[in-house]
Amino acid sequence: MSRLRDFYEAEVIPEMTKKFSYTNKLAVPKLEKIIINMGVGEAKENAKILDGAVKDMTIIAGQKPVVTKAKKSIAAFKLREGMNIGCKATLRGNRMYEFADRLINIALPRVRDFRGVKANSFDGRGNYTMGIKEQLIFPEIEYDKIDKIRGMDIVFVTTAKTDEEARELLRLFGMPFAK
Repeated sequence: MSRLRDFYEAEVIPEMTKKFSYTNKLAVPKLEKIIINMGVGEAKENAKILDGAVKDMTIIAGQKPVVTKAKKSIAAFKLREGMNIGCKATLRGNRMYEFADRLINIALPRVRDFRGVKANSFDGRGNYTMGIKEQLIFPEIEYDKIDKIRGMDIVFVTTAKTDEEARELLRLFGMPFAK
């Protein structure tokens, strides 16, 4: 069991029940999954670049990502339908909690001039999306072994019905929202 999952059971459920007056502990919102997406636009010229992105994401996520393909052809971007253009990993269960713990407590504090993540990046249905400019903030990535600095999108999918509930859930997990 991960530390964050135990924390959810012991601390988050009672706190959220008190604040939002839930009658049942199953009504308390929880983290459903975390999706990590890395778009690699340069992969259309050189397929080897995508291999480096897949390797980095495998190390970060703890599982092999799925290679994403272009859905439409866009002539202005010299993109054809079916071309490999990125990779993504969907984390659930213990891997999800381990990743969230590493992101919140280790990786985000390593960002230069870090003042917190935006508190308004919710989608209206209780899901939170954030972007990271470089994969180097994760301690498991070795600086000497990367070929290029790449960013990624991280989506926290929750069972919350409103943004306020989701914000409180992530705040209790320790997400450092900017004031």
